[in-house]
Formats: sequence, C-alpha cells, structure tokens
Amino acid sequence: MKHFFSVADVDNLPQLVDEALQLKNNPFASEYLGKRKTLGLVFLNPSLRTRLSTQKAAIHLGMDVMVINMDKEGWALETKDGVVMNGSTVEHIREAAAVMGQYCDILGLRSFPKLQDREEDYSEDLFQKFIRFCKVPVISLESATRHPLQSLTDLITIRECWSEITRPPKVVLAWAPHVKALPQAVPNSFSEWMCRAQVEGMVDFVIAHPQGYALAEEFTRGAAVTHSLEEGIADADFVYVKNWSAYEDYGKIHSVDDRWMIDQNKLTLTNDAKVMHCLPVRRDVELASEVLDGPNALVIQEAGNRVWAAQAVLKRMLEQLAVG
Repeated sequence: MKHFFSVADVDNLPQLVDEALQLKNNPFASEYLGKRKTLGLVFLNPSLRTRLSTQKAAIHLGMDVMVINMDKEGWALETKDGVVMNGSTVEHIREAAAVMGQYCDILGLRSFPKLQDREEDYSEDLFQKFIRFCKVPVISLESATRHPLQSLTDLITIRECWSEITRPPKVVLAWAPHVKALPQAVPNSFSEWMCRAQVEGMVDFVIAHPQGYALAEEFTRGAAVTHSLEEGIADADFVYVKNWSAYEDYGKIHSVDDRWMIDQNKLTLTNDAKVMHCLPVRRDVELASEVLDGPNALVIQEAGNRVWAAQAVLKRMLEQLAVG
C-alpha cells in the first residue's frame, strides 16, 4: 500500500479487517517493521481520536512520531501555483511538503473543506499536491471528501460485534440534526466503504436522509436510499448516526428537524441495533443521551478501534517500504 486515501487503495477488504482484529489481539507483533522509521502527522484542523490513535498505532509498530499543528505552529500555506505571495501566505506547499518528506518516511495529513466551493473541495487539490511534492507514502487523516481511517474502523467494529453468520447485518447511515453545516467527508467515506463491503457480502447497506441531503452518487452506488428515518432503521442491526450538509446546494442546511434524532423510542423499530457515531457528538441534538449512555451505544468501542485501523494501514505501508 503506497498511499491510503480511499477504499480503492485496499485490494482485499475482508482481509484488512481481519488483520486489524489480529493486531488488536497482539499489538506488538510487528513492531520491528517501524524501527528507525518516522511518521509525521500534519494537522491543518483539530483532532483528538485521529491524532492519538494514529500515534499509538505507530508506537505499536516501533515508529517515532512527529506532530505539527499547522494552524498554530506552522506557516500559512499557499497552494495555488503562479501566485505572487505578497499576501497572508508565507510558505508554498511545494516547499513545505517537500521538506516534510525529507524528515519523515510516512506522512499523514488532515485538512477539512471550506464548504464554499464544491468544485474546489471535491478536487482534493491540497491532498493531491501534498502527495505529489512530499514524495513519501501519505495516509489520509481526513480530507475534504473522505475519512478512510474512520470508515475502516467502523467496518472493523461491525465485524467485531456481529456474531450472527447466517446473514450480513443491515447497516444504516442515518442523517442527524446539527447546529451548523458539517462536511460530507465522514458520510461519503462511510457510504463508499459500506457499498464496497456490501459487494463483498459483509453488510446490507441503507442510507436514510431528508430530502435535499443526497450525497454524491460516486459514494453511494449500490446503497438503498430512503427519505424516511423510520423506514430506513426498521430491523436494522447497526445504525450509524451522522450529520452532513447538502451536496447539491453545497454546504447548506435545509432542515434541522429534531424528529431525525435517534432516541430510545426509535430504537424499538430496529433489531435492537447497535448505535455508532464517529465523535465528537452533540448530545441531545444529534443523538439522545439515553442512547449514548445505554447498552446499544458502540461509540467508545468504535473510538478504541481507531488504533487498530491505523495500525493495519501503517503496517501495510511499512511492508511496502521494506520491499521498495
């Protein structure tokens, strides 16, 4: 694995999920791989789980880790070519990424979308230039359109918790209310990974969202889509709760209908579904506290599994480095 940006970078999805769970049982089995290797983690936006879990995963593999929060510790980056830099930007991404590649064997990058220009955000220009100029393997810590480590984690958690082998579980991505416009990265990525998992026979996948919140088709091919929450979660085994802003009317909020919030009463429509969320979560806005504090919530176990998702990916990258 040279880079990790989407599910397309994974050749055998069930195998990667199984490998992550094996690492959970034996975290230090491959620590020789990362000896005298350095992972650089570059954050243009805030992080809690992604930063800590990826650091811990790297430590399990014997790596040294360097972290830079560019919004606080680095220079303001210019990403456009042909710009006379006489404004607020101080360093061009050509030099910044190239220098980081001199210091690190693998780099991770997190950068959120601005939610102002869909074409600009969905071009992933920043990520593509970062990969181009750093010249080392790059792992996405979340980008404008995807959060692949989170989605791999989610699939690992579903596999870990699904004991019934007679059928694939029904997994539902359920839109939730929020107080502000959020990116589509997590739901895009979750949909992309679950659609791939559905092809592999690992899940049956449904998306439930109000009118006006359709995701880009490239992420949802193969998923059943409904505009009724009750219809969507009926007999569900897992419900993944997440807010996102509109894709078509880009970055806009069309509804904050609190009837879309999952509470204990709505869970009675499901197959005693386990409830997932990537965190952070706004209690009693996105998801009822009674659910978060109840036996159906998987959010802490899910967050813990971020380590094993990151470790499985980093292990693959280190193995690729070892063979050149």
